[in-house]
Amino acid sequence: MGAETGLLLSALDEAFDKKGWHGANLRGSIRGVTARRAAWRPNPRRHCIADIVLHTAYWKYVVRRRLQGAERGSFPLKGSNWIPLPQPFGEAEWRNCIAVLTAEHRALRAAVAALPPEEIYVTPAGSKVSNRQLIQGIAAHDLYHTGQIQLLKRLIGSTNS
Repeated sequence: MGAETGLLLSALDEAFDKKGWHGANLRGSIRGVTARRAAWRPNPRRHCIADIVLHTAYWKYVVRRRLQGAERGSFPLKGSNWIPLPQPFGEAEWRNCIAVLTAEHRALRAAVAALPPEEIYVTPAGSKVSNRQLIQGIAAHDLYHTGQIQLLKRLIGSTNS
């Protein structure tokens, strides 16, 4: 594995589940969150923590698929981007959301690790960004949504839900 690949994997891991200087990572932001809190919405038209978890899992899948040149259709849940939560939504469904997120992160990480070093700066046909930009972007995407989750947790605490 080349140095560039190592840096990209480190960025993915710090954004997802490894200690970073920036504070919470995505996996840490949902640690201890119950299904009830994961499904809480500040407004019926706004996203909840569980929505964000599935959204981030979906985009990890999209990036992996683009890196591997794979076809659509293998995401484990129906839908895309903002996936409807299963109803009713309880602890088992919440644990499944977390399991999907974790599995997609592991699969993405494996795809990045397997990417030949000479393909890191390649911009695939039909894309506007290089593989490196795509990988860095998905790490930033995790951190962006981590901030949203942290804010939602504070809002939940202020409403005593």
